[in-house]
Amino acid sequence: MNAPHGQRGLSLIELMVAMLIGIVLISGAAKVYVDSKTAYSSNEGIARLQETARYAMSVIEPDVRMSNYWGLLKGAAVIANQAPQTAAAAAVAPSGAMQLCGRNWAVDLSTNLQGDNNSYFNPAFVPTKAAGCDSLPDLTTGVAWASTPVTTADTLTVRRASVFDSAATVGQLQVCSSRIAGRLISDGSACVGAVAGQPDNLVSGKLQNLIVDTYYVDQNSQQQAGLPSLRRKTLTSVGGVMQFRDQEIIAGVEDMQVQFGIDPLGNTGVATRYVNPDGVPAGAQIVAVRVWLLVRGDTPESNFIDNRIYQYGDRLQATGLTGNLNTAADAGKAYQPSLNADLSFATGPARVRRLLVSRTIQVRNALGT
Repeated sequence: MNAPHGQRGLSLIELMVAMLIGIVLISGAAKVYVDSKTAYSSNEGIARLQETARYAMSVIEPDVRMSNYWGLLKGAAVIANQAPQTAAAAAVAPSGAMQLCGRNWAVDLSTNLQGDNNSYFNPAFVPTKAAGCDSLPDLTTGVAWASTPVTTADTLTVRRASVFDSAATVGQLQVCSSRIAGRLISDGSACVGAVAGQPDNLVSGKLQNLIVDTYYVDQNSQQQAGLPSLRRKTLTSVGGVMQFRDQEIIAGVEDMQVQFGIDPLGNTGVATRYVNPDGVPAGAQIVAVRVWLLVRGDTPESNFIDNRIYQYGDRLQATGLTGNLNTAADAGKAYQPSLNADLSFATGPARVRRLLVSRTIQVRNALGT
């Protein structure tokens, strides 16, 4: 018996057309989902880059801004017991632990800002740095950190007194200051007057810890081997023993370049030009510091290649292009990640996104406190 006309099923052609339409709709929805997920991941990655850059700058900026702050004193010239890096080890900090990163590295107070251009502890300026400086214990874990610095990144050292007053502590380098003089101490002696024989010798002075921080970029981080990080070697006291320790600021910082804004006559506090760290003329005063940070993501993207050319600091395209920040011969060249020989998804540096940020920091105490 034939079925009623109204109950007839779909023909094969109608079914195939319906399936084709369904496949097109599902494919479209899947593509929208994949594209949305990719866009979300990219936006999230960019947001993380911005957070990394903001945090790194938030650590460097106040440190640099307060360089050359010595409590009640205007400048470090009259602080006793300090010593330049060219002199014999200062009696206030003569131990081997205090000399690892350079003789008198902690107590050269007159050099409140110091930098190495496209190098890490340039031996021409820090000839007394010992190998132990590259295996200092980590400040948090106490485990030795093997420094593997980015070859062509700059370093930046800041010396100053702490902002907050401190209690007299044995085995801690401290600055005792009055209005007219000061001295470095490490024996926990009372801060009464600045120097014996001064008119205010019986007047209590201001006592603050000495801060010495050297910022550099390492090829690795505690988070992940091969992921670069911003680190610093910092002066501290552990168990009553003065020493330097290594500290990770944040992972994801690939390069740091620094230039100093100088006042050639040292009397106006206004930067007339910016020079590389090794180009400060004798007698000039550093009144500002310009810092560039190149921040990179920690997650590679399979469909992404970073073809941008990054020019900043003294990395100039006129000097040439490089795809490797760890080749000393390429110092001063603009950076193009896609030129790197390794373009693999797993390890290729071109497979991650980057953000270049810069900030100019005015030195508050450039002409003294």
